[in-house]
Amino acid sequence: MSTAGFNSQNGTGTGQTYANGPSQNPVALQQLPGVNYGMTHQPPYNPMQAKAPIPPGPGLYPSGPYQPGPPVSAYQPGPPPTSYPAPPGQTLLTRPPMGGLPPHTPPQSASPSPGPRLPPAQATPPPPPVSSSSYYQNPQQPQPMAPAWQYNTAPPMMGPPASMNAPLRGPVANHVNPAASSTATLPPPPSSAAAYSSAPPAQVAHGAPQPPGPSMPPTSAHGYTQQGTVPPPMNPMAPHAYQPSRAPYGPPPTGPPPTMKPTPPPTGPPMANATPPPPKADAQCGGVVNHALPPTEPNCQEGDIECPGTVAGNGPQAPNSYNHVDNKMAGQPQPGPPGRHLGHYPSLPPGYQNTSTPHNATSPMHPAMQAATQPYTQAPQPYQQPHGGPGPAQLSPSLAAMSLQSSTPEALRVVNLLQERNLLPPSPIPAPTPCLPQDLQKINCHPEVFRSTLTSIPQTQSLLNKAKMPLGLLLHPFKDLSQLPVVTSSTIVRCRSCRTYINPFVSFLDQRRWKCNLCYRVNDVPEEFMYNPVSRSYGEPHKRPEVQNATIEFIAPSEYMLRPPQPAVYLFVLDVSHNAVETGYLNVFCQSMLENINSLPGDSRTKVGFITFDSTIHFYNLQEGLSQPQMLIVSDIEDIFLPTPDSLLVNLNECKELVQDLLKSLPSLFEKTMETQSALGSALQAAFKLLSPTGGRMTVFQTQLPNLGVGALQSREDPNQRASAKDIQHLSPATDFYKKLALDCSGQQVAVDLFLLSTQYCDLASLGCISRYSAGSIYYYPSYHHQHNPAQVECFQKDLKRYLTRKIGFEAVMRIRCTKGLSIHTFHGNFFVRSTDLLSLPNVNPDAGFAVQMSIEDNLDDMQVVSFQAALLYTSSKGERRIRVHTLCLPVVNSLSDIFAGADVQAITGLLACMAVDRSVTASLSDARDAMTNAAIDSLASYRQSVLTIQQPGLLSPACLRLFPLFILALLKQKAFRTGTSTRLDDRVFAMCQLKYQPLAYSMLMIHPALYRIDDLTDEGALNINERTIPQPRLLQLSVEKLSREAAFLMDAGTVMYLWIGRNCNPNFLTQVLGVPNYAAVPDNLYLLPELDTAESQRTRAFIGWLRDQRPFFPSLQVIRDESQRKISFMQNMIEDRTESALSYYEFLLHVQQQISK
Repeated sequence: MSTAGFNSQNGTGTGQTYANGPSQNPVALQQLPGVNYGMTHQPPYNPMQAKAPIPPGPGLYPSGPYQPGPPVSAYQPGPPPTSYPAPPGQTLLTRPPMGGLPPHTPPQSASPSPGPRLPPAQATPPPPPVSSSSYYQNPQQPQPMAPAWQYNTAPPMMGPPASMNAPLRGPVANHVNPAASSTATLPPPPSSAAAYSSAPPAQVAHGAPQPPGPSMPPTSAHGYTQQGTVPPPMNPMAPHAYQPSRAPYGPPPTGPPPTMKPTPPPTGPPMANATPPPPKADAQCGGVVNHALPPTEPNCQEGDIECPGTVAGNGPQAPNSYNHVDNKMAGQPQPGPPGRHLGHYPSLPPGYQNTSTPHNATSPMHPAMQAATQPYTQAPQPYQQPHGGPGPAQLSPSLAAMSLQSSTPEALRVVNLLQERNLLPPSPIPAPTPCLPQDLQKINCHPEVFRSTLTSIPQTQSLLNKAKMPLGLLLHPFKDLSQLPVVTSSTIVRCRSCRTYINPFVSFLDQRRWKCNLCYRVNDVPEEFMYNPVSRSYGEPHKRPEVQNATIEFIAPSEYMLRPPQPAVYLFVLDVSHNAVETGYLNVFCQSMLENINSLPGDSRTKVGFITFDSTIHFYNLQEGLSQPQMLIVSDIEDIFLPTPDSLLVNLNECKELVQDLLKSLPSLFEKTMETQSALGSALQAAFKLLSPTGGRMTVFQTQLPNLGVGALQSREDPNQRASAKDIQHLSPATDFYKKLALDCSGQQVAVDLFLLSTQYCDLASLGCISRYSAGSIYYYPSYHHQHNPAQVECFQKDLKRYLTRKIGFEAVMRIRCTKGLSIHTFHGNFFVRSTDLLSLPNVNPDAGFAVQMSIEDNLDDMQVVSFQAALLYTSSKGERRIRVHTLCLPVVNSLSDIFAGADVQAITGLLACMAVDRSVTASLSDARDAMTNAAIDSLASYRQSVLTIQQPGLLSPACLRLFPLFILALLKQKAFRTGTSTRLDDRVFAMCQLKYQPLAYSMLMIHPALYRIDDLTDEGALNINERTIPQPRLLQLSVEKLSREAAFLMDAGTVMYLWIGRNCNPNFLTQVLGVPNYAAVPDNLYLLPELDTAESQRTRAFIGWLRDQRPFFPSLQVIRDESQRKISFMQNMIEDRTESALSYYEFLLHVQQQISK
């Protein structure tokens, strides 16, 4: 979650200003007077633009969800060169300098307009109004710019743009200019009422790009064909496809595999029903250039990932090898067909192999996550081009054949949302499949790892603006994979100009030259790359694993490090105040550590340490040779120091017995304490000093508001205001202490993970900064108590085990590149932006998601496809420097219908949720709510006006967006954004953190839970996994009308599951599953299902266990009787029903229709 309204210093004495909130490239692009860059840049579409307000009509809800008010945003870091007048009836706002929120000027009221007419049977009042602003401005006249969500634009440049003619000194990322000086401060950006004004960005030099080849006609309406014309989706290249009879090349893999699994193939046209659940992310520090790079990174060329190392063809001819699996993978390579031998050298790598992930790799995915893992099931077919022919960027004939022909694809089938009531499919919708040539699609990056909101990229920014949909990427870059090809080579082949890693979407012009698919430079193929370690053959570079897999991992040579890779270092910082001891968490932590101490990721160099704190700081000397651990107490918390710096972090293997002794004695050591104060800030400072020399992971357990020493906080929550319809206050930090400390930690490769186990307000908005800006994780257990809340204890135990044993990467950085003409301008997730586009991740874990927003800077007229590449450089727990690379290829289209047909509704929802979290903090919650509503209104209005050829009455949507209004309403009722319902401030802030940080597959369950009837489970359509039968009940709509008092229903809300028992529930279910004789005997606090030897019990437990296995965290189970007090939690997730403060789904649709028809 990002915050705005203050500047802070990094604590290093540089005095550098850190912009808080969603970061946009500080090196934005600003056109200089008198310089013509030959660009037709369009101002971007802003979904946060508000509509003309409707004065409250009779019967409007006083605390309705859409409060009129001008949106406020802190997103524009630079003044636009031109501005335009506000439309009539719109207020002009002036923007104060960065660092404070602007005074809020209420908008001028528009002329009264009647509310929507509801059907006579429904005497419901009209929906509340939205705030005011127009979407289009008159480009002829100047006007100031309105605060709005910057959907698809990069901010203007601070300083002169890069020369358009002089070659750059060293390669530069393809979508940014070299970073501005670290001492530069951001000028105060003006505000304006224009919806999409932005500076025309300067064109960035890209080395010496080659001509794009023979000109081809642009794609028109390409991408979606009638059934049977386009090949269905293919299974992404399974890495286990090379020479099963041979031993792996390079270091052998060890350990069990992580997970990605096959599921039944999608049916219908390839692009039909384009909507599944993908990944998500949290806030970052503004684009600050940090010149004090830590010693892990060679500060050359473009930084860590971009360290030149051995540029293609220049390196020593060391032996190269290829591992079939990651070092945590196991199993034999799967056979695959040999590469095709062609008489000429193909322009595209021809040797694509189609291998499916083994069916027994892991259990299938949760239904609400399955979509992202749908396999591609078409058999491979030859795809070859003439010698020296065009590469993927000029695939006109193959893509032109896929134009919209006579029939409309399923994704564009017109749906009248007001008439079709049952829109929720009984099973998950698969991710839309990009419409690409078959050979490209079958090796494209898996949508669960790398996913775009639009699977067809518009040719121009103006076309994107017309579509009124956000363009962005969602990533899950370090996800546990069941199969991951690992390559060891002294020469990692990369483009000399933009530093892109060679990938399946480059073009081989001949055997010795390849063309980059991002900047189009022609590069030489190095001699070493001519040898294929898989087939042990020479002269077939297009068959190497790097060119066969869209996801691949390299073991980096020494050029990618300046110091030896750091060891795995784990420091645990434990609250031992009276409040902490009362919760009982210390026993659970110590027991879990003792059980998992041998499973901590690491090697012989692994180090551990412990600090406890209350009003003083306690260190533990665990030096080898001591007979028992030695406690050292530092009471001077104002000037903290390390009493024995050399013996507080010890080698785990050498001192394991002392560590175990400490863990056994810790709970009893403080059980009688009466110390109530908490000096968390000083404990964090001490831990930072201890970890600074090496870097590592700091794990902090806190149970109350810190109230002593530095970082002390005051309670800011007024319980009486929890249900207020007014804007929610205190979503931003109360102090910048935790953010500044997090930035210091990031600079020393230290990440901080926070476990908050509280029974009272802890100010997570402030404490969360320590994890947000250091790339850590946040775990939150409200009302935690070892006796009163056993369900939370179970969650904590399971989460802690996963946390201690999961894979981890140290001293990591990540960079995302895209084809020239595209630009990335805003990042979402937990990290710090070190330079314009380099994300600093002191730790990276397999459960973290990220998102980015993009804009189109140059017209993509001469391109048929564009590519995106994410490269993650990290140190494994075994001390290896590794680079994981994901590459995604998408088609370029020039018609609005194709853009809509490729819309990924769940990815769009996930990205909008990230943007709304930022908007809630930088502006207000009501602005964020208005903006989300406007996003649904705008996209459906654009579809109606620009795509539909025959205008019909009703609220019309393409089939691929039919769930968009439902998901937006779900967001408005989600804990992060809801109003009118009592919500604890920490609960709201944590929900915002989850939306920003969780991968999309998990966050979608938190946005729109899954509801199943489970008292009548059968084996029909069931899955068989490891000799277990997993029933597959239908997904139900989230409405009380779907409930029955004669039945039992399971609601999966992501982090919690509710089992609702109807008053007249089938007695057979009560006895066979719950083990009780009748309804009255169902306990109030039941959270575990008894293990009964009945078919019904086994089916129910198997289904719930299977759902839990599909996510890295452990959802608790709450059994709720019909009249239980906890029923309200269950009913609050009934998104389609009306509440006192929120519209029903039907009323919301009427409101959207009314706004569209204005």
